[in-house]
Amino acid sequence: MLQTDTREHTEFREDQAGDLFFQRCRWCGTPAYRRSFCRACGSTAFERERSAGVGVVVRRNGHAPHSTWFVAMDEGFNLVCQITRTAPVAVAIGARVRVVRTSAPLGAGLPVVELTHPSPPVERWW
Repeated sequence: MLQTDTREHTEFREDQAGDLFFQRCRWCGTPAYRRSFCRACGSTAFERERSAGVGVVVRRNGHAPHSTWFVAMDEGFNLVCQITRTAPVAVAIGARVRVVRTSAPLGAGLPVVELTHPSPPVERWW
C-alpha cells in the first residue's frame, strides 16, 4: 500500500519533541493556536513560531475531574489544556504554568501543562 506523508502528520511529529508551536498572522501580527484564519483580520497567511511554553491560568473549562483549563500564553494566544501532577482543586486562576507535552497521551489532542508557581493569594475585598 502506498503511504504518503501529509502536512498534518509531519507537523504532529515535530510537535511531539515537546516544543509548542503557534501561528502569527503575516498581515496584522495577531498570535493564534491552531486556527485556519486570523480572528483579527481574516487572513489565512500565517507564520509558525515556537512558544516559550509558559502562561497563566485564566479559567476552568468543564467539570473538575477532567482538569481542562484555559491558559493565556505569554505570546498572546489562548490555549485549552490539561493540568497534570496536581489535584484540580489546587489550581486557581492566576497560577503560572509551563507546557510539559504538546499533546496528551493516546491522541487526546490537548497540550498538557504543570504548575510552576501557585496562584497569588486571594485578597479579601469585604
